[in-house]
Amino acid sequence: MIKTKKRGILTVISGPSGAGKDTVVSEVMKKNNNTWLSISCTSREPRGKEKDGVDYYFLSKEEFEEKIKNNELLEYAEYAGNYYGTPKEHIEEHLNKGEDVFLVIEIQGALKIKELLPETLFIFILPPSMKELRDRLENRKTESKKKIIERFKTAYKEINEVTKYNYVIVNDEVKEAAYKVNSILTAEKLRVDRIEEVFVKNPEEEMHELLLKYEKDFVNKDVNIM
Repeated sequence: MIKTKKRGILTVISGPSGAGKDTVVSEVMKKNNNTWLSISCTSREPRGKEKDGVDYYFLSKEEFEEKIKNNELLEYAEYAGNYYGTPKEHIEEHLNKGEDVFLVIEIQGALKIKELLPETLFIFILPPSMKELRDRLENRKTESKKKIIERFKTAYKEINEVTKYNYVIVNDEVKEAAYKVNSILTAEKLRVDRIEEVFVKNPEEEMHELLLKYEKDFVNKDVNIM
């Protein structure tokens, strides 16, 4: 039997805006109860039906900068004119409970975490094509044309960072992409450096242990006779 370490895996999910990162993670968590999603904070305005404390912690720019000053963030970055960051609170607690923790964050922040916590798992989500990405951004109907163009240009730069991640997944179908994320997590938990102990209990192993015991007893008996 293989006993893996109890500590959960910290997983960073990144990708261009419109790649479907949040949707994929939501689908992953439906199939895996032993997970926890760290909610990021941002200084941008809510989009559509987004709710404070559910999708993001929505802060003013001044409130965000106060958190930076007080060292309350694991990482933070400025993206498309707004701050995004990961609160430190509760992450370590959930990892120590054996839960896998997801961080859906921008690439700048992800690279900072890679420097601080290199054992973190990094997964990059790509759209099927740049045309599909443009369509997704437009179909949101939550941003101006100028903002969409800005995000689209940023996406080209972000895709060049894919080589700094451990895995890349193309999100052409959400359930399939979520299945791949779960498969990666399963494989990661079987890595040798995540194994705590290995127990082998089968008839052959038990017989081998018994023979070693008899051999030891026989040698000790001979020593005593002499």
